[in-house]
Amino acid sequence: MKQHTLKSSFSFESKGLHTGLYIHATFLPAEENTGVRICRTDLPNRPIHEAIADYVTATERGTVLEYGAWKVSTVEHALSALYAMGVDNCLIELDGPEMPILDGSAKYYVQAIQKVGLQEQDAEQKVFIVKEPIEYVSERGNKMLILPYNHYEAEVTITYTSSSVLPEQKAELQDLADYSREIASARTFCFVREIEPLLRMGLIKGGDLQNALVIYETPMSQDGLDYMTEKLGQPRLDATKLGYLSPLNYPNEPARHKLLDIIGDMSLVGFRIQGKIIAMRPGHTFNTQCAKRLRNKITACTLTN
Repeated sequence: MKQHTLKSSFSFESKGLHTGLYIHATFLPAEENTGVRICRTDLPNRPIHEAIADYVTATERGTVLEYGAWKVSTVEHALSALYAMGVDNCLIELDGPEMPILDGSAKYYVQAIQKVGLQEQDAEQKVFIVKEPIEYVSERGNKMLILPYNHYEAEVTITYTSSSVLPEQKAELQDLADYSREIASARTFCFVREIEPLLRMGLIKGGDLQNALVIYETPMSQDGLDYMTEKLGQPRLDATKLGYLSPLNYPNEPARHKLLDIIGDMSLVGFRIQGKIIAMRPGHTFNTQCAKRLRNKITACTLTN
């Protein structure tokens, strides 16, 4: 299959999830064989690098790419949308240190890509065909199995054994053609108990109930919950009512968002994958470790052939 880029450009303006800064991002067509590249227009000399696993330096509440002064956080949602919608080559111009969070999903990226359309290019897509099972397992019990398959497919299982609201969920995507309907609107999520530590770490300064699915599953005092909602700039909530603090887009939205993240993180391999990805307890740290190892494996095979 041939490579594709965007037919024309599109832009977004939104705050960043972690910095709270108002950020502008423009997605432009790019030459074949260039992949997805991100340019920091706010930095001297406008540094630009490809979005690949080699540059992952951090994974706390999002995937961070970094090379010298060039640093871009929370790239996974945009990368997920570009990969799933068939965009092989794209230049992203960014005037801040992270991607705009928008509503915490990939929905608006997908809608913009659908609106401008794709342009077929002359070069063939770079595809890694999985010919034998590949398994990655972490000491913490994360697991990814990549199986031979005739197209791209993914499924995830997430478990939070200490959670009464979200003990276990599963999600699957059998065809990338279904991504816009089945996966794109799944928002990033976090637990109320995580918010205060994240705030102390200087993260989620731009977080609120409009760009994240917040789960309240550990009872706390009304004063404690009031403190959290005040920090997030949200209306007061009843501390006696556990559950999701905003309506769900899908019954299993957290699992679907984890699948969205996997597509974005695994796109950092730099090749399209023909195979089935099965992940247990995925997260950005584990996802990007798998992407690095798979990229190294592909590169080693390419050099020896």
